[in-house]
Amino acid sequence: MSDVIEVKFEDLGLTKPLEKMTQKELREMCVEKLPQITGATSRSKEELVATIKELFGIEDTEPTAAELNKEKILKFKAQMRAVKAQRAEMTSRKQREIARRKISKLKKQTRRLAKIA
Repeated sequence: MSDVIEVKFEDLGLTKPLEKMTQKELREMCVEKLPQITGATSRSKEELVATIKELFGIEDTEPTAAELNKEKILKFKAQMRAVKAQRAEMTSRKQREIARRKISKLKKQTRRLAKIA
């Protein structure tokens, strides 16, 4: 006999939309409350959200601004990591301040890209 557990979407007790949840939160939810989803620990956030939506028959809505600009946002974040690594090696206070401002500008750009529609 197979032990199939029937879970309703409302029974998950979500406090925020699936897209707003972190990858860690999604994985924990899949392991604890959705045993029918296998391989949750090795999946990306996008795959987990798609699998959960497919399981409950939820249709995708229009992509968010963050999803549309994901490549640009990831590029800016890579630039931030590079500047942070350079900043750690800088000795001059003025150079570190310039690097800090550059990081701040990159962060603002990623937030703007995530907001625009």
